[in-house]
Amino acid sequence: MTEQTRTPRPGRQATPAAGPGQDVLASEEDRERVVERVWAAVADGRLPLDELDGRLTRVYDAKTLGELWASAQGLPEPGPRDRLVVDHAPTSRLALGLFGGFRRDGAWVVPPRFTAWSMWGGGRLDLTEARFAAQETVIRAVALWGGTGIVVPDDIDVEVRGLGLFGVFGRRGARRTGRPGTPRVVVQGIALFGAVVVKSKQKMP
Repeated sequence: MTEQTRTPRPGRQATPAAGPGQDVLASEEDRERVVERVWAAVADGRLPLDELDGRLTRVYDAKTLGELWASAQGLPEPGPRDRLVVDHAPTSRLALGLFGGFRRDGAWVVPPRFTAWSMWGGGRLDLTEARFAAQETVIRAVALWGGTGIVVPDDIDVEVRGLGLFGVFGRRGARRTGRPGTPRVVVQGIALFGAVVVKSKQKMP
């Protein structure tokens, strides 16, 4: 495998390969990897927001791998939690707790639309190690005489729009980061004689 196609190591700066390989035309996949690095640098505060447009212009204007590497000069490669939006098939689209419970956690890929349904049961949806198939994700949570807890990490934006009718639909400790390029999760639905609670990781027991 050549140096220009090698999978980057998290947390290290890219070192362009020497020689004629830099004259190879850049692919869209190469370009998107560099775009991810630019957004990650903005989110980490390494790259000022007023330099974002200039960096992205250089990335999209680059024709060869050499020009693409130059456009990312000085930016670290993404670490384990930097690449949150991935081009992979979703792990599942539905979690159902009917007279019982459900649990989704660990490393999984959340689809753009996900439904969590609790009826006379409960469940836990944990996004702290998840990746997302889209920049914006909508989670439809319904709790009828049941409850659902949704755990979110601190590096995504979260908005809660649900309705609690003789129940609770809200959030505790889950807040918006306000950082450009951060994945956004919208939790909407209804809790009828039940509860849907969105919490950040450190607030969970």
